[in-house]
Amino acid sequence: MSATNTVRLFAAVLPPEDVSEQLAAAVAGLRSLPGADGLRWTGVPGWHFTLAFYGEVAEDVVPELSRRLERAAHRTDAFALAVRGGGQFGHGRALWAGAAGEVNVLRLLADRAEAAGRKAGVAMGEHRHYKPHLTVARSREAFEAGPYVEALDAFTSRTWTVDDLALVRSNLPRSGVPGEQPRYEVVARWALAPVRRTGAEDDSGAE
Repeated sequence: MSATNTVRLFAAVLPPEDVSEQLAAAVAGLRSLPGADGLRWTGVPGWHFTLAFYGEVAEDVVPELSRRLERAAHRTDAFALAVRGGGQFGHGRALWAGAAGEVNVLRLLADRAEAAGRKAGVAMGEHRHYKPHLTVARSREAFEAGPYVEALDAFTSRTWTVDDLALVRSNLPRSGVPGEQPRYEVVARWALAPVRRTGAEDDSGAE
């Protein structure tokens, strides 16, 4: 029996180009701080707010995952979002920019994207509270991230309307070149629902 082919996937919200350019200008300033040369900086092509990480997914599962993500998108209102502030994970092992705006709807969409994966049969692991973040740098070792986080605290992008959900394929580096970043390929995008504020919010998971 031949091995099942897999693809490495995640669901995400992708910032528009001009917002990424605003963040890029702020990150350029961070790269002049002491110790910045020792970090692995991400770039505009890799900037996204991950909603749910699916890992290696069998290709024959992707259609069902896509169907459920489409339903999750259509059941979620479009919402306002901005990139604002920042923080760190793992004592400086990951430096990230944060989110502002209708973050409650972003969390709802993340919950639905996770539920879509589980119901499609993807092994999702333990559920964790969703922390919206866009990774701008990583480090193999802990470093003093305070000055970087303080600089990001002053950053706020323009606010845009998130009107779709993306399924993204992550192609891991294979060249062995130090610092090479994964390549990201958008597999599909599904429109969110037009904003409707007249009824009660439906907080249930994806069907």
